[in-house]
Amino acid sequence: MPRATPEAILLVDGYNMVGAWHELKQVRDRQGLEEARRRLVEALMGYSSYKGFETQIVFDAQYRDSPNIREVITEHVSVYYTDFGQTADSFIERTCADFRQDLRKFKQRLIVATSDQAQKITVIGFGADWMSAERLATDVEFVACRVQRHLKPAKKPTGRFLMHSLDPIAQQRLAQLRSSDHKK
Repeated sequence: MPRATPEAILLVDGYNMVGAWHELKQVRDRQGLEEARRRLVEALMGYSSYKGFETQIVFDAQYRDSPNIREVITEHVSVYYTDFGQTADSFIERTCADFRQDLRKFKQRLIVATSDQAQKITVIGFGADWMSAERLATDVEFVACRVQRHLKPAKKPTGRFLMHSLDPIAQQRLAQLRSSDHKK
């Protein structure tokens, strides 16, 4: 079965998110940058899958001395490390410029997540949508809560007594306890 075209391509300025998300800043300061990157990728995996986005998380070569690398994490998430000396901002700008000429723009949205105000103006100028780091963090948290709530089985009491809301094994044990008390 062919993969459906994602609703949008989400370009995420990775280090901008690490510096802007309160939780990721704490992780970076306590456990290091590598762990903060890992947590960002992990958070965006579920979000991207739920939203149907193709997410590209971009980290500039600032803390790496390797050439441009693309790691495919899941069907929905890829991580890009720019070439040494290239910034995530220039990578994102080039991607926006290329997308502007791409026919996919008629079927998909391009969303750039960054709180860099200069970057915001540039990507909007290329016709991409902009999302702040705070908005993305809020959306990711909302989606995670929604998925978690959906995964929890809803317990529906079948009567007005507390016992009816217990699972069958607990009900059986309670009945055994009651019957053993009556025998005494």
